[in-house]
Amino acid sequence: MSDTSPQSAGVSSPNDEHAHMPVTKWLLLVGAVILTAGLLFGYDQGVISGALVGIEKSFSVSTFMVEIITSWVTLGALVGALVAGVLSDKIGRKSAVLLAAVLFAFGALVEALAPGAWVLVAGRLIVGFGVGVASVAAPLYASEMAPTRVRGRFVSGYQFGITFGIFLAYLIDELLSSGERWRLMLGISAVPAVLLVAFILPSSDTPRWFLTKGRRADARAALARIRPDDTDAAMEELEASVDDEAEQASWAVVFSRTWRRPLTIGIGLAVFQQVTGINAIIYYANKIFAAAGFITPQGQTAATTWAIGAVNVLATLIAVAFVDKLGRKPLLRAGLVGMALSLTVVAICFWFINKSSPSTTGGPTDAGLITLVALVVYIASFAFSLGPVVWTVINEIFPRSIRGRGVSIATAANWGSAWLVSQFFLSLVSTIGESGTFLLFAALSVVAFIWVSKALPETRGRSLEDIEQMWLDEPGALKAQHPH
Repeated sequence: MSDTSPQSAGVSSPNDEHAHMPVTKWLLLVGAVILTAGLLFGYDQGVISGALVGIEKSFSVSTFMVEIITSWVTLGALVGALVAGVLSDKIGRKSAVLLAAVLFAFGALVEALAPGAWVLVAGRLIVGFGVGVASVAAPLYASEMAPTRVRGRFVSGYQFGITFGIFLAYLIDELLSSGERWRLMLGISAVPAVLLVAFILPSSDTPRWFLTKGRRADARAALARIRPDDTDAAMEELEASVDDEAEQASWAVVFSRTWRRPLTIGIGLAVFQQVTGINAIIYYANKIFAAAGFITPQGQTAATTWAIGAVNVLATLIAVAFVDKLGRKPLLRAGLVGMALSLTVVAICFWFINKSSPSTTGGPTDAGLITLVALVVYIASFAFSLGPVVWTVINEIFPRSIRGRGVSIATAANWGSAWLVSQFFLSLVSTIGESGTFLLFAALSVVAFIWVSKALPETRGRSLEDIEQMWLDEPGALKAQHPH
């Protein structure tokens, strides 16, 4: 994630586009931190699909318990995200990321050594809490450290880490898909947590956070690492933008009329990312493909590993490459169109599958193969749009004084929606069928397209300060509530 752009890390001005900034090892560390933070959740998200087979055999659990084991990691993440904003404001972005990594590693060991289903659930909750803290603190860290012109790429790196983690997990599923080896599958998830500790320890906290705490010398030292050629100018710009932000705004200000629109946009994007079905497909990929006619474990593994995992990674790279060139809104709109169309095709295919006789060859029918293709299109559409772009927008739309709390609320909404979808997906399928369930996801994708088209402003190329001023310039904004 190298960068030769002319922006300062977390500091920008209209003339910055014509400056030159060297790539430093500290900026590369920022990229490593955000990628590994995404990898934490991505691996856990993907590995549970394959681990469920062994878990069901070891503990003889019911369908409802399978839903709990699968979904309660998102419940833990919801709680972690809610506290992460205040936590990262108080102890710093770096310390919050470090805490998340330690919690994740501990939770992974609890999962791997669990003697029973409920201890496994406890491990899932601990892992989830760590993921929730990381999902707020790591993108926040990247958004305040990254140069404006490539801020989207840096923050999108979080989603790329997630998709790469999912792909690695699917590969592990393929290698360790029998018996008690599910324990090793879950235990391996401690590895990216250890890597995250190794990357974050030598890193600095953000200059912006240091300055809001009155630690001017530390802020200058951090700037010297990431912007060595013009540290003095960068320091002046940063002080001008945050000199009156040492005190974080109260929760009342977060929910005030002044910041109602960015808060609504953040929550809306976070919810739409989940209610359009992505985690249902990732978590229950093997069950979905089994219903589509991929009966053998080998067929299910091939479908999940290569069709879902690999496409997810490759399409996310498209977003990382173009989010700062094409803009946030065009990518979101294009992706939502692809998602709505492909989900509709999946719904139609499942209608035919459920109406027809099983394949006599033991493999998928034509409708099953079309389902696979449509799901690949869906994954690709999500991966270059809602997946990474949502995290980018959420971490740049909030003003400095409420950024930690605002990101925390939006991320918590994301995890809450993810929990609802993953907890009740199997129950929803048993009630309205696969066809009805995927048609519902398609309809929600259409609603998301309309909402994005009407509600979301384009933030590409704007500094964090410019975006804040954009909200203040809107009619109806109560500027008296702004702490300036």
